[in-house]
This record gives sequence, structure tokens and C-alpha cells, in this order.
Amino acid sequence: MQIVGVTTQHEVYVASKTHKFRMNEMLVMEDEDLYQPKGEVVETFSYNRYIPMGFDKGLADDQVLKTLEHIGYDIGADDIHLAKVRLFAEAVQPIQTGAKVRHPHFDEISSLLVKAKPEEGLILGEVKSTDFIDPTLPESLKGLLQIQDHDGIREQNGVPFIFDIRAMQQYPHIGVFGGSGSGKSFGLRVVLEELMKLRIPTLVFDPHFEMNFAAKAEGVTEAKSYQDRYIVVQIGQDVGVDFSALSVRDVERLLSAAGSLTESMVNVIQTIHKRKDSYQSFSDRVSNLASALELGKQKVEAMVHDAGMSREELARYDTYRKLLDQFGSLPLASVKGIQWRVNRLYQAGLFQQNIRSIEQGIHAGQLVVVQGPVWLLQVFSSYVVGALYGKRRTYKDAKLQQQQGEFFPPFVIVTDEAHNFAPKGYDAPAKSVLKEIAQEGRKYGVFLVFATQRPTLLDETITAQLNSKFVFRTVRGTDIQTIKEETDLTHEEGKRLPYLRSGDVFVSSAIMGRTMAVRIRLAHSSSPHTLNPFDELKEMNKKDTDQLVEILDPHLPMAEMSIMNHLTELNAAAKKSWDVQTWKKELERLSNEGVIKKEKTPFATLYTRP
Repeated sequence: MQIVGVTTQHEVYVASKTHKFRMNEMLVMEDEDLYQPKGEVVETFSYNRYIPMGFDKGLADDQVLKTLEHIGYDIGADDIHLAKVRLFAEAVQPIQTGAKVRHPHFDEISSLLVKAKPEEGLILGEVKSTDFIDPTLPESLKGLLQIQDHDGIREQNGVPFIFDIRAMQQYPHIGVFGGSGSGKSFGLRVVLEELMKLRIPTLVFDPHFEMNFAAKAEGVTEAKSYQDRYIVVQIGQDVGVDFSALSVRDVERLLSAAGSLTESMVNVIQTIHKRKDSYQSFSDRVSNLASALELGKQKVEAMVHDAGMSREELARYDTYRKLLDQFGSLPLASVKGIQWRVNRLYQAGLFQQNIRSIEQGIHAGQLVVVQGPVWLLQVFSSYVVGALYGKRRTYKDAKLQQQQGEFFPPFVIVTDEAHNFAPKGYDAPAKSVLKEIAQEGRKYGVFLVFATQRPTLLDETITAQLNSKFVFRTVRGTDIQTIKEETDLTHEEGKRLPYLRSGDVFVSSAIMGRTMAVRIRLAHSSSPHTLNPFDELKEMNKKDTDQLVEILDPHLPMAEMSIMNHLTELNAAAKKSWDVQTWKKELERLSNEGVIKKEKTPFATLYTRP
């Protein structure tokens, strides 16, 4: 391998007769005057005599062609492999043309590839095209992971990509971007497994109900159990909002997530809500006021003075009168709107639990997965993130003022479909507190990991604060443009984004100081959604067929005309309410599939065992 063509301080061209260059391959230029500069392949090209085209365009210009001839390449006969190599550091002068090029030893480029020890960082994958370095890799960096590749599962044979989580103190927050099927959710699963390994307290919002780590991934040689490292809670069943702890502003945020609020509705909340209100007291007040406004002041006054009313009814109308005296100027439509929103959140179970189990999980260093519908997660996240961040902030502020405060650990907030929680261009319940964490969370030890298919739809303030970005396959031009603006991806890397394999990722991180191409490792656990939906359909059809055969078996052989005699018994066993015609159709289907046998006799049609 040799340097050819015109060289600059930033990039060179390398040629070889035997070696086919690969993207992101690392090379060392043996130029003693420049202390052997190192670089990475960003573009490749091969030429042979059977394809007499291309030397007038692209990589190989006239200068490269002349250089190749001068150093002994036979343009008409040889296969020539060329690579454009971008230097990691600017050279003080152009590199000598004709200089030898070789693959580096690990010690020569260790500072560029590994920033943390395996036991202190997140082992997320393998740096692509580093198999040439594998023989010189120290034992401590070998055998750390498995890779799902073209030929199935293989052992690590390159440099592991270890994300230095400690450096997030200086360069906080992570963005995970990628289209559907790009491996984004798989990559996020690997990140969460590594956070569990280090026992870093983590709060995960899971709108897809997939972040469960109980099932072992197929093909994993070393089973790693995360059983005691995470808990899964569902909104309404395990966790909820303690209404009495809410401020007026909190109530506004929660109700606005159940349905947008008008100014008049906001005024209703601010007027009616009292400090330390329980859900029941607030709900009753709103409901009673709505009823009182519907009746009107005159009718309520008349009812209060009606001698024929029972004591309970008199007390109710007296309550109506007091509410009208206090809040009679409020519009009925707005009060009804608040009543509907409060009831909607209550029906979803939001006010029937508290967040104690989440706090306990964070204190125990666990990964806490919060599951629920997206709209409910938006509501709940605004409350729980604000509460936990407040506790951490209070502790740190007290410590800075040399006061005694209750310890609350640093933690990481992870969410998929992040553009739903912090959208660009309009407000969302959790957006303000997430923006605050994006800008100030580093000081308090609270960090964000935001995953989204649409980075263009994510709030720009938050996107700008994501110092490390994991970019999987992305097809939409607007998203690619956003990613290029927010990262140091080159023009060539940007062009590759729509064609990345599932599981391949560009990691653009201020921690690493450059963009790296990485293959995400095989996860130790699997998602509950990995079953192909068409296989699922096939399985269910087979299950239904087997169940029907089992029900029919005691009655076989059975004449078609005797179905009516067995109808009640068959429906009871199958838990169906089919009529005779439906059972005939099912018997016909089973006979066509060869599961049972259909025989026609002179007297009847019989269904028998095959």
C-alpha cells in the first residue's frame, strides 16, 4: 500500500494491487517527518482492465493516474484498489507521495478507539473494520461481546466500542436516531442492558411495552440475568399521581395532556383548586359546581327553602348555593371541560396510586420501566420527572450550601418516541422539565437518552444538547439534513445513511472527538415483539385447529345430520355460540386440510378420524 496522487494536510489517496480497502479502515502513513500520521478510509474505488472507465472521474484523477504509472502500476493489466483517507489530525505539511502505508497496531491508535475500561463503560458493539487490529488487542479487550452478522452469530474479532459513561459529566445526554427497522430499538435495549450492568439508576418510558428483559436472546452463549436489576410498572396499576401533592401548575399540566385547555379552563383550575386538595375533594367540587351552574341560582335558592326536601337533599342544595356564591361567575362550558378531563385521567387509573415504587427502584440502582399508552405516559412523565429531578436538585443544592439534605441518587431518563415528549413547535406536558434537564441536568447528575425515528420533530434546544448521537439507517431527507447539522458526519457518511445495515450505526460523540462506525453487539435479552406477525397468525390458526379436533374427537365418527344433536355440547366445549351451518363449514375446512376424513355413504355424510 502506497500514497499516490496529490496529497494535502487533511486527506491522501492510497493505492494497492492486492488489498481491497474497506470503509472506516484505519491506516498508518510511514512518513517519519510527520511522525507517522494516521487516518481512516472514507471512500473506496477499484479499477481493472475489464472496466475501462472511471479514471477520468471520481477518486482517480489525472494526477493519481500519473503517480500510479511512475511507481510501477500497469494501468492496462493490474487490478488497482484505491482509497481516499481522511487524516485524524491535520498534518503540518503534505505527506510524501509514494510513502508506504500499513495497518496500525492497537497501541498506536488506542487513544482514538478506547476511552474507558470494560468494567467502567458501556460495551455497546464492535468498531467496524478493526479486525486487522485484533491480533495486537490486549486480552482485557477480547471476548467481551458477540455480533449478529451475515453468517449468523460470531465472536468479537475487532476493537470493542466502549462508551465512557463517566464523561457524560462533561458531555451530557445521548440521542438515538434511526428509521423503522434500522436497529434503533435494539441498540436502545443494549444501552439499557449496559446501564443495568453498572447499576446506574434509570427511568425508562416505554410506549411500546417492549422493554422487558426476562427472555434470553437466541444464540447467546453466556446467559446474563437482569432479574434483580429492573422492575416494570404500569400506570394505573402499579404507579400513579398523588393528587394532594400537586400544585395548581401541576394540575394545569396534567389536565392539558388529557385535552388542550382554553384560557377560560385555566382560570377555572386556578380559581377552584385549593392547596392539598385530594382527587376526591377537587373532583367533587368541580362536579357540584357544574350541577349548580346547570340548575341556576334561582332554582337552587328555591330548593334550599323547600320544606318538603330531605336532610340529605337540603345539604346538597346548600353546597350548590355556597359554590355559586363563590364561583358563580365561572362559565359552565369551561367547568364541564375540566370535569371531563379530570374524569378521563381518573378512569385511566392515574390518581389511584403513587410513585413510591419508582423512587425505591431508583434508590436501589435499578432500571425502572414505566409502561402505558403514549398520551398517558406524556401526562405521567411530566409529574414523575419533575418530582425526581426536584429531589435530586434539592439534595445537590443543600450540599453546595453545606446543609444536610436527604440523599437522592443521580439517574438517567430514557424514552423511545422522544418527539412525543418534547416536540418541536408546540407544547407538551413534560417538555419544559425535559428542556430544563437538557440544559442544566449535567450539574445535578441527571442525564437524558432520547430515541426517535424523527429527529426533525424533536425540540431543537434538546437536540442541540445531545452531545453523543447514535445514528442508525435514516431515509428521510429532512431527518438526514437535521442529523448532518447536529453532528460532524461528513458528506460521504451522510450519503451512506439510507443504506446502512440494520444494527450498523454512526456514533458522533464529543467524548470520542470524531464519528465512528460501529456494529451494535448482540443483546443478551430479546423483545417480546420479535415473533413475526405472520408466524403468529400461523401459530394461532394451528392452535385453533388443534383445539377443534380435540373437541370433535369424542364425537367422531359423526354424521352431518347429527350435528344438531351435539350442538350444545360442542359449543360449550369450544366456548362458542356457533350454529349448525358454522360447524358444517368448520368440518369442511378440517377435512380439506386433511385433519379429519370426510366420507359420503348412500345414507349420510360422515366425518371420521383420518
